[in-house]
Amino acid sequence: MIFPYQTQKFSKKKQVELMFNKIACEYDFLNHVLSLGMDKYWRRKVVAVLKNFSSQEILDVATGTGDLAISVNAISPQKIVGIDISTEMLEKGREKISKKNLSHKISLLQGDSENLPFKNESFDTVISAFGVRNFENLSVGLQEMFRVLKKNGRIVILEFSKPQVFGVKHIYSFYFSKILPRIAKIFSKDKFAYDYLPASVSKFPFGKDFLNEISNAGFENTFFKPLTFGIVSIYVGEKI
Repeated sequence: MIFPYQTQKFSKKKQVELMFNKIACEYDFLNHVLSLGMDKYWRRKVVAVLKNFSSQEILDVATGTGDLAISVNAISPQKIVGIDISTEMLEKGREKISKKNLSHKISLLQGDSENLPFKNESFDTVISAFGVRNFENLSVGLQEMFRVLKKNGRIVILEFSKPQVFGVKHIYSFYFSKILPRIAKIFSKDKFAYDYLPASVSKFPFGKDFLNEISNAGFENTFFKPLTFGIVSIYVGEKI
């Protein structure tokens, strides 16, 4: 298991909460800079996938500052609920939602993504962007997403993967492990947070291996779609 702070004795869950509380102020800025603006494109691709389904009640797990929740409002659902462990990230998200006059549509709650405070079958769509990688127990988190999803509902997960194309693979690896952390440390208050990012991605299952995790949680008709030469992937599963 990869921890943000190797010298701390807290659980991974507690360390992730502390890390995101520390970097909340610069999180959005660094997301845009370090992804070279691709984060917006990737979220638009998630929205494009969601347009194929009936999504009226959406749960955004590990919502962070709410960027994905705000993006999926484009498909006009009845309500969007975001949940995250970090109070500081949520505060930034609420500010953005208020500025966009979406507070009547999108609500953000503090809570544990591995112990969701919702009844069984509460949502017809569950989404997450770059969040499940931070779960302390991936299988428990995915099972919780399955539990709160209605029958015939779907999960759509956007997560980092590992490019397999020759050339792209090597350039990506060098940028992600050497350049990205150095740039981030110029702006970030937490010198460990952006060392944790490439380390967590390197150990996280991707492609068919992550589809197996989704299937083991109970989902069927699973598939994934690589984006940007496989730097990230969109994973989809259905609750039958």
